[in-house]
Amino acid sequence: MPFYFDPLYLIFSIPALILGFWAQMRVQSAFSRYSQEPTPYYMTGAEIARRILNFNGLHDVRVERVGGFLSDHYDPIQRVLRLSPNIYDGNSMAAAGVAAHEAGHAIQHAQGYLPLQVRTAIVPIVSIGSWVGPILFMIGFLLAPVLGTGLAWAGILLFAGVAAFTIITLPVEFDASRRAKELLVAQGIIQPHHLKGVSAVLDAAALTYVAGAVQAISSLLYYVFLLTGFSRSEE
Repeated sequence: MPFYFDPLYLIFSIPALILGFWAQMRVQSAFSRYSQEPTPYYMTGAEIARRILNFNGLHDVRVERVGGFLSDHYDPIQRVLRLSPNIYDGNSMAAAGVAAHEAGHAIQHAQGYLPLQVRTAIVPIVSIGSWVGPILFMIGFLLAPVLGTGLAWAGILLFAGVAAFTIITLPVEFDASRRAKELLVAQGIIQPHHLKGVSAVLDAAALTYVAGAVQAISSLLYYVFLLTGFSRSEE
């Protein structure tokens, strides 16, 4: 049974892999370029995040440094905005865009932004489905001649939660980037003509989430195609 080395998988996965590689290249290029361009007032990412949070009444949201490269994220459970060293200490346009973007997530949380609430709620399901789903599918698919396709469909259902998560993530990230650009200009941190650099970094980062969604959907479609093809062959 050509399951582990099925050439058909390449048809589903290669476009998503190419898109993901291109997205990562764009992120690296944009960040490298605009990390050399300082903000007008040389504010660091930590200072920008703190200013935006305070302006929106989020004095209780902490801003912390976290290790890694572009590991920046907002933790809605602990209400902490964590910035990587290049962003936390950086005073570049790239740092300003990323810091404001993460502050945008904190504002979404405070305002009850529905897509963020949904994404946060399904995180436990996704953390299980991302690895249990494919395992169940593989076991169920291999044993389908004996046990039927029920177990394989259960695996697909779990993995479908992962695909749904990547789709729900898109409006969350796009909205946070929109808020970031508006807040940076509205608070006088940068001028409108500086938005080119901020937009380049944030748009490239957004493309990585699009690539992630395409990859998850492609894998899901491949699983469904395999199983429905098997079911037809058994008829």
